[in-house]
Amino acid sequence: MPADAASPPTLALDGGALRLSGDWTLEHAGAVSASLAAAPPGATGVDARGIGRLDTMGVLQLLRFAGRRGLADDALAFREDHLAMVAAIEDVADDRPRKRREYGVAAALARLGKAMHDNGREVLALVSFLGESLAKGGRILRQPRRLRLTSTVHHMEQVGLDAMPLVALLSFMVGAVIAFLGSTILADFGATLFVVELVGFAFLREFGVLLTAILLAGRTASAFTALNGIMVTREEVDAIRTLGLDPIELLVIPRLLALLVMLPLLTFVAMVSGLLGGMAVAAFELGIPPQAFLARLQDTIELRHFFVGMSKAPAFALVIGLIGCLEGLQVQGTAQSLGERTTSSVVQTISLVILLDALAAIWFMQVGW
Repeated sequence: MPADAASPPTLALDGGALRLSGDWTLEHAGAVSASLAAAPPGATGVDARGIGRLDTMGVLQLLRFAGRRGLADDALAFREDHLAMVAAIEDVADDRPRKRREYGVAAALARLGKAMHDNGREVLALVSFLGESLAKGGRILRQPRRLRLTSTVHHMEQVGLDAMPLVALLSFMVGAVIAFLGSTILADFGATLFVVELVGFAFLREFGVLLTAILLAGRTASAFTALNGIMVTREEVDAIRTLGLDPIELLVIPRLLALLVMLPLLTFVAMVSGLLGGMAVAAFELGIPPQAFLARLQDTIELRHFFVGMSKAPAFALVIGLIGCLEGLQVQGTAQSLGERTTSSVVQTISLVILLDALAAIWFMQVGW
């Protein structure tokens, strides 16, 4: 037989010790496992000095065999030229415990706790950012020369004028849908004339300001986050601080002022457009002429309903501006972080706007408005 020919692994019990011979390598992995499984019980040691060739697989199998049989550390004897490899494998070999079966409850609770913790941090950051913005806004009131008027007017155009066609169109369509659905139900009772009150109450109190805020949350808050995030990624915000300028005064206050001015105006446009949509359906489908629609609207709708809707606009504007700017300034400098923050900005803004609208509706109902 040639000297380098493969020799299968063998073992035999000799005086209480297992004497090994052959090649204990990966090539004979199946034979190694079978030999160790068939090893007679009662062995007090393993003599591996008769092994011809030995690799990491063989060493691991022997170490695990010794562990299963409860043999002492010095119960295994290796050749001198194998000791260095055995020592290296002993340092990294570990008997890891079997992974417990996971039913998903612990993981779900962990994700829930992590989400609650992250949401709590976001709330604290938003409140802190609100306080900082109010403080910087108060300083601008005391020192009007610090106001970036050109930037404010620019953002007013982007936030208000550019969004006006979309707000008007969608509000008109929603007003028409509400009038159509309302007339379908009211026709069963012969009360289609009450479509006027339905559309009037819906848009003056709720839908006008809510639709506008949701549209700006998706359109404007995401734009604020993306622009501020790109500036953070390009280290432009750090450059602003290096120049001795305040990023809040430069990037946040003009956007907040633009929203505070334009969102109420867009809300008014949405109210008028929604009423026109309802009037169109009433005129062409229900036989209610525009003169009768407007007369009924004037007789039944009080001015306080208009003020209820308009009173929510500044709060929604503050929420949209603060969340959009804050999420942009929290970008970590990577494209993934920018995308995550932009998505988070839209989700947070829409969710908070709807929550505030629901709380305001309950409050106005309790005070009799």
